[in-house]
Amino acid sequence: MTTDTLTSFLSWYFDHHPAHAAGVGSLDHHSTFGDFSAAAFEQRTREKGTWLARLEALPRSVDRDLAVSVLRGASAMEAWPGWRRDPHEYSGMIFFGLLGPFLHRLLPEADLVTSAVAKLREVPSVLAAAEANLDASLTSSLVVLRTLGQVRTGRSFLLDQLPLQVSTPERRATLVAAAGPAADAFDRHAVFLEDLALRASGDWRMGEKLYSSMLQDKELLGYGAPELHQRGQDAYASLEAELVELAGSPDWRSVMSSLQDDHPPTMEAMRAEYEAETSRARAALIEHSLVTMPEGEDCQVVSSPPFQRALMSVASYLGPPPLTSKRTGYFFVPFTPDGASDEQVAQRLRTNARSQLPTISVHEAYPGHHWHSAWLAAQGPAHPLRKVFRTSYFSEGWALYSEKLLRSVGYYQTKGALMGHVEARLFRAARMIVDTALHCGDMTPPEAEEFMVARTALTPGTAAGEVKRYCAWPTQAPSYLTGALEIDLIRDEYLAAELGSLRDFHDRIAGSGALPLGLARRVALGED
Repeated sequence: MTTDTLTSFLSWYFDHHPAHAAGVGSLDHHSTFGDFSAAAFEQRTREKGTWLARLEALPRSVDRDLAVSVLRGASAMEAWPGWRRDPHEYSGMIFFGLLGPFLHRLLPEADLVTSAVAKLREVPSVLAAAEANLDASLTSSLVVLRTLGQVRTGRSFLLDQLPLQVSTPERRATLVAAAGPAADAFDRHAVFLEDLALRASGDWRMGEKLYSSMLQDKELLGYGAPELHQRGQDAYASLEAELVELAGSPDWRSVMSSLQDDHPPTMEAMRAEYEAETSRARAALIEHSLVTMPEGEDCQVVSSPPFQRALMSVASYLGPPPLTSKRTGYFFVPFTPDGASDEQVAQRLRTNARSQLPTISVHEAYPGHHWHSAWLAAQGPAHPLRKVFRTSYFSEGWALYSEKLLRSVGYYQTKGALMGHVEARLFRAARMIVDTALHCGDMTPPEAEEFMVARTALTPGTAAGEVKRYCAWPTQAPSYLTGALEIDLIRDEYLAAELGSLRDFHDRIAGSGALPLGLARRVALGED
């Protein structure tokens, strides 16, 4: 009965969240974004409550507890609904919902075009729903303006970039024709967001109560915002002491700044150097037999999509749809937005200096996000929920754990690369401090930017982008180091119990999905 109920829940979830379903590989949901009306959101809220009651009545299991954690997190967020306060919930889904299928190629190109045309026809209604749903009394100008930069790229993406994903002039013409009304809708939406930013009077701060609830009920961490903040401070102090020792001076930031003088000369050169470093990380992974490599995996190192550049100032990754046979993922190198000044470009290149390329490549590719995503996709069909519902506290924690794992086999071969690795962990500790302080009302965005520039190796421009991200995406920034430290503890338990080799541990815990850490521990230590 439990299996049947969980299968029914996943089917219900896919039908009500078709963009997510398509993203993980459900071909039945490739041609629609779904219903974004207020009535649809309210209906989903009621039905989530019904599903939560049904699932809580089932016997405990990892899969049942995963579904319950997802629904409890959604229930907690009803007090702070993203669909009423964050325009990115609409526009971000459109961009990746249109581009993703062309990257993954699950269907013949002609069918991909047909599917894209169907979704392009829905774009005006999705954006109209956003304009009806977004509440100026709930949203903040900071959150609105962050999304506005992305929305302004909509016309260019739809008319210039998306058609390049197909191979014939006829299909490109079909996409352009269908994209015209969608591009007009994006232009209108940009004007709406400009006005909304002026009227917005809401607070982007989540508040300590909800923040702690998300950590405890969704992430299953067992502690709340105050302890997370303290853990960040403790980790920062330890990592800073290590940096001082490596630098041979209390002024390790000056040493890091000098190292940042050695960077790729152009954006394309930066991409090429990341590609070379990614290949080196893959070779090290195989040489030291740290994990099992999935057959057919491939990591494409490419420039970030233009629509993403206004939002993301650091590297990112898009993995293969885990419910399919695809094993190709995309490591997006953080290009600056079109029209960036020479100073902005210089700052971005410095933030991706050669001392920092090795640890970032490990994080995004091998054995970080790409290996994890490809390995998870290669697992059998027994636990589909674990391929659908992911938490960044595991996925980002795993990627940061991977950086430290490669250090243990001597991957960072120069003092500069080792400092870059340690500073990357210190940066994640700073995120724990800043994110909790911002959302609990203890720090303002200017104070957060000043902290990140003074206490990490970030340049001012990158720090500003980072802080905007924290304000708009609470609880995500601390997930990196929090997850890495928890995986360290689980590994120690696994090895002490003599359950298998280090490689066995990596294969088992990463193959279980990106579970809340409490559930990941149960799987690693033997519970299916």
